[in-house]
Amino acid sequence: MKLEGGCQCGAVRYSVEGQPQHVALCHCADCQKSSGAPTVAWAAYAAGEFAVTAGKPSSYSSNGDAVRHFCPTCGSGLYYVNEAVLPGLADIQVVTLDDPGALQPQAQIQVAERVGWMKDAASLPEFERYPG
Repeated sequence: MKLEGGCQCGAVRYSVEGQPQHVALCHCADCQKSSGAPTVAWAAYAAGEFAVTAGKPSSYSSNGDAVRHFCPTCGSGLYYVNEAVLPGLADIQVVTLDDPGALQPQAQIQVAERVGWMKDAASLPEFERYPG
């Protein structure tokens, strides 16, 4: 299966081909800080199945191993590489896919660092748009 995605402004585009090795919601503090969100959905592909097809992402490493790649124009996080923990993989942020519904998370990881109120988030009231 081939999927394509990119940043919010469209300056950086990528494609992945094949099946992801895992799809997970990550609750680690590093993902929280880099995204400004309580969790990030990731899909890990073999590095050879991933390619940047347009633009040039910027990168940042908070610890020397984990390298996060993002659009230098709009700041959208795109993918992550960590040869020490995930050798040979490119972990893409699922919601940057053109069709983020194509990949469903199979697990939640790093829940030891989960923001406490996220455990019960499914019980909150829901609104299709902003509440009136």
